[in-house]
Amino acid sequence: MAATSRRASGRLLTVDEAADRLNTSVRYPRRLIEERRITFVKLGRHVRIPETALDEFIASGVVEPVTLRMRRAA
Repeated sequence: MAATSRRASGRLLTVDEAADRLNTSVRYPRRLIEERRITFVKLGRHVRIPETALDEFIASGVVEPVTLRMRRAA
């Protein structure tokens, strides 16, 4: 049986680097990891977040603006 694995490509960020990039405290990326809301890599007892996973997480929170058309008063 072949196991499907996701490969972390690109740079691996520490939790501190991810927090700096998100402009938050270290608690927020740690919570994302604990709740399994972001992809992470375990290297022994260390945890790293792929830069691409962090980019995807940020992109998933982007909200596009809504353009409203003004109606003329009748």
